[in-house]
Amino acid sequence: MNDLRFRLADDIDLPAVVRLRDDAARWMIGQGITGQWRPGELGAEHFRRIMERGEVWLAEAADRVVGAWELWWEDEDAWGPQPPTAGYVHRLMVDHGSVPAGTGRHLLRVAERRVAEVGRPLVRLDCLAGNDRLSAYYLKAGYQVVGRKEGKPQPGGPPKSFTLLEKPVGASRSAAGVVRHAQ
Repeated sequence: MNDLRFRLADDIDLPAVVRLRDDAARWMIGQGITGQWRPGELGAEHFRRIMERGEVWLAEAADRVVGAWELWWEDEDAWGPQPPTAGYVHRLMVDHGSVPAGTGRHLLRVAERRVAEVGRPLVRLDCLAGNDRLSAYYLKAGYQVVGRKEGKPQPGGPPKSFTLLEKPVGASRSAAGVVRHAQ
């Protein structure tokens, strides 16, 4: 995992992000995790919209995208109107065929450092209600269940119910190793 580089996605990266998302959806289905993600439900336009109002981060190894996540600065659909105290992690994903165990947790820590870097004390995320395996993953990473959202709108599909989780992060840590695109 030491050879991972992190950077913001650009339009040229959209096909790789869509491929990664679809592969992660197929992996979930293969693991018996149904209802969370479906291959083909999110395309390049989804990730382009996120890049316009938030951030899409990539993890690369040997010049290949092997992980990604979305970082939003608000999430009213799940959390309602909130003061600017949190960053919201969505669609954390890795290429399960090419990364070692623990890579997803490493990506999550980098996302947490990014939120702390901008001075927000909380990282929030959600997962499909009833997905006990994913809930346990986030609980083990230090998150706490703080609520549930019924009927959250979904891109490309019907509304679903989600478990809401959050974790305090130190605002003084920096996202070491993060490479930024010139804007």
